[in-house]
Amino acid sequence: MPVLLSIILPAKNESAALADLLPRLRAVQPQAEIIVVNDGSTDDTAQVCVANKVRLLTQPYSMGNGAAIKRGAREASGDVLVFMDADGQHDPVDIARLVIRLDEGYDMVVGARDWSGQAGVGRGAANTVYNWLASHMTGFKVADLTSGFRAVRANKFREFLYLLPNGFSYPTTSTMAFFRSAYAVAYVPIKAAQRVGKSHIKPLRDGLRFLLIIFKIATLYSPLKLFVPASAMFFTLGLGYYIYTFLTSHRLTNMSVLLFSASVIVFLIGLVSEQITALTYKKAE
Repeated sequence: MPVLLSIILPAKNESAALADLLPRLRAVQPQAEIIVVNDGSTDDTAQVCVANKVRLLTQPYSMGNGAAIKRGAREASGDVLVFMDADGQHDPVDIARLVIRLDEGYDMVVGARDWSGQAGVGRGAANTVYNWLASHMTGFKVADLTSGFRAVRANKFREFLYLLPNGFSYPTTSTMAFFRSAYAVAYVPIKAAQRVGKSHIKPLRDGLRFLLIIFKIATLYSPLKLFVPASAMFFTLGLGYYIYTFLTSHRLTNMSVLLFSASVIVFLIGLVSEQITALTYKKAE
């Protein structure tokens, strides 16, 4: 009989957290397939996994959190995949709460953290912006766009493996891909604990990458919702400046022409991006 539930944990130097987490996982999900993807760890992560008799997939070097997720998803046997962090933030007891919502007709169920579960004020503020923007783009309430704790139907998730980045933004990409393809997404409130050890995310190094997530949110769902407002802003600025210069000096200036041109260019870029996005999802179908 195939394994119905596969729990996938990407891990890089998380031996201390896994030593506590894996026994708890086995206790609450004794029938599940537990997969730890060892992303080039240099500590005792592999030995802890062997001692706890879980399935271990080892990357020869660190390829990134998203790369570990993709490998685990490809090799999992379950009809339902549960992704969770290996750093001890997520409670194994909550897995059942996520999986049971799939039976209500959902294709992805995400564990949504409250403000106390955010890793610092900066990350919390950034996630608030991401959630607001994603909700605006999709027209649905997005409670936690970047949560790494989620349960998905395996066949639906594998449709988008080619879209997922190798870095940390796989939750954003997969969520927006599900919304774009009209797959039902639900959110279940969870309490996230303080992680064991030190985070691998560096604010200075990863600041630009997280800024790019904002643009990815838009381009993965509907690029025109991002580019049309930007185009309208340039056109409005150009029109306003033209009215000002016409009333003061009775002429059309180069700046007005530049702003009008920018408005047209940005709109055309959005139009092309919309077609590319449509072709991208047509490949998945």
